[in-house]
Amino acid sequence: MGNLNSITIMLIAANAIFSYKGFNNYAFFEKFKFDIGAIQRGQKYRMVSSGFLHTNPAHLFMNMFGLFLFADQVIAGVGEIGFLIVYFGSLLAGSLLSLYFNKNDYNYTAVGASGAVTGVLYSAIVLGPELKYYFIFLPSRIGSFDLGIKGYLLGIGYMLYTIYAMKKKTDNVGHDAHFGGAIGGYVFTLLLASSLLTVNLTVTLLLALPIVILFVMKKAGKL
Repeated sequence: MGNLNSITIMLIAANAIFSYKGFNNYAFFEKFKFDIGAIQRGQKYRMVSSGFLHTNPAHLFMNMFGLFLFADQVIAGVGEIGFLIVYFGSLLAGSLLSLYFNKNDYNYTAVGASGAVTGVLYSAIVLGPELKYYFIFLPSRIGSFDLGIKGYLLGIGYMLYTIYAMKKKTDNVGHDAHFGGAIGGYVFTLLLASSLLTVNLTVTLLLALPIVILFVMKKAGKL
């Protein structure tokens, strides 16, 4: 993890340039952010442009750091063009799910690359579900006990937490965009690497379980 491919560099640069323009230009920020009312009036470009805006440098850094950590794994699995398909497909999927869940709230707005980055993370998990992930500020093991979490458990756990957060709505985080991004990462990765369905069928299907749960809950009126 963590190699800077030229494609990754270009995406980070695009996010940084676009975001810093938005930091210093309120009209620019307002024109390109995700805005339900504006999108309903036909400004569909906001569903992509908002993914390159951030609220502040810390928000930008966190998303770009996540991209830096997982991009190379996805590039290794599906190639550079495939990675771009995953990135932009996840970005759009995040926006679409946000639109779906908030279509009647004309005051709903959002910015950030987190949908795309979550899609890249979920793509990396789909490509390597048995790989272990470690928390940066914690030791990798305590004595003989390994603190790593297998990717598919991390992915499923995160998605279930996201459903919980979407239901509670107690913070200002765009959890629906994160979830939509993960759906995009899952779907586009399988389209690009369909052999995963035979190599890791059980785990690959398990990773779809939170997606099924979300839409069952939505249909039952519990979201």
